[in-house]
Amino acid sequence: MERVDVAVVGGGPAGTAAAWTAAEHGANAVVIEKGVPRADRDGPGPDSTDAAGLLDYWIDIMEFGTEEIPEDVRLRDLDGADFIGPSESFQIDQTGIDASYPAFGVAFHRAKFDDWLREEAEAAGASYRIGDSVTDVETTIDGTHEHRILLSSGEEITATYLILADGPQRTITTDVLDQFTGDRKIADVLNPTKVNHIAYQEHRRVPEELYDPARLKFWWGIMPGHTAYPWVFPNDENIARIGLTMPIGLDIGDYNPDHWELLRRDDEQIPQGKVYIRRLLEREYPDYELDDFPLVEDRGKRGGTETYPISSTRPIESPTAAGIAVVGGAMGGTSAFHEGGDHVAVRTGKIAGRLAAQEHLEQYNSEWRDALDTEFLRNVTMAELVQDYQPSDWDRTFGAARTMFNRGEYSIGSTARAGLTGLKMLYGYKRTKSRFKNGNYIQFRESEYSV
Repeated sequence: MERVDVAVVGGGPAGTAAAWTAAEHGANAVVIEKGVPRADRDGPGPDSTDAAGLLDYWIDIMEFGTEEIPEDVRLRDLDGADFIGPSESFQIDQTGIDASYPAFGVAFHRAKFDDWLREEAEAAGASYRIGDSVTDVETTIDGTHEHRILLSSGEEITATYLILADGPQRTITTDVLDQFTGDRKIADVLNPTKVNHIAYQEHRRVPEELYDPARLKFWWGIMPGHTAYPWVFPNDENIARIGLTMPIGLDIGDYNPDHWELLRRDDEQIPQGKVYIRRLLEREYPDYELDDFPLVEDRGKRGGTETYPISSTRPIESPTAAGIAVVGGAMGGTSAFHEGGDHVAVRTGKIAGRLAAQEHLEQYNSEWRDALDTEFLRNVTMAELVQDYQPSDWDRTFGAARTMFNRGEYSIGSTARAGLTGLKMLYGYKRTKSRFKNGNYIQFRESEYSV
């Protein structure tokens, strides 16, 4: 039986950041990662992925220096983002949030990002168990805490601290946490089959005359579902990730196809991701054929495509008295409103790893709130605001936003120029935000655990 100070379940950005930081602070840390193959990675690695873009201030949230992320991980700098509705649109050239990174953001290679984090963690002294799955966790609390982790290989690891970083699917997190819950279970709050979004993307080569190398593009109000949207993310050369995200379990019968441009009257079910992408390209580039956007088959998980879950919910706190911290997507640490949660994953992982190494994990819930409260509050508020948006709501909002934000430069005067719609938007945002202040966006409090 192997004995360690800190065991981490999951080798994505959250888990690897946790092990890296724990090792840097002197702990004996191990990462257990089941490992999956990817076309763009040598050897197996974490399953999670995303559209692979970071905004400028996200890099500060991760506590990385401007040049710390290696060049081969960064594909290109970004100048801004375009938000496109059924008939209205607006653009931003800055996030409006103070940041060290000199550009609007950066497109990056997610598999290489994971590999870089792992290299740094191993250099700091952490070890990896790739290709082994956790089958069970037995926690003993008797004045102190100990976790006996059973692996698919038949081996066992005993750890003083356990960091759960198994992503939005929460294959281990749910059962581990529910041993400390009563009638209200974690599965009631974070059931992946009910609360997650599903994302699908394709790596395609875009005709040079259409390729916009430095801007993100998001379409809203053309496909149904709460915060369901397609996107185009530029990568290197003239290759882009073209994808979408949408809630799980939508019923086609709940939506009028005449209202949503990517639906068809003869659809018998919500279209698959590849169908949505084909329809998006037909809508945006009617003079081109799908073959003009060939798949780049040596990228993504397989054949230039990938499907993955997104934790589109609100975060939970961890039962730190049991020596357990939940980080990243496993804790619900991303918002339905934006694509990507690597910044939240890395930061929560770093906090948990450091505190576990210092034997002060009881501070974890308060520390991640101090670090990320503004980010969670903003994104939860936005997701709530657009809960019931129809296509016309997106057009009205984008029309007002174009005046209010002036490509990212906001002022009270610009809100006044946006008229009644702008004032209603501002009032609605502030009113909704006030509901979630003081951590009211947290779905499960530490006090609810019986530890």
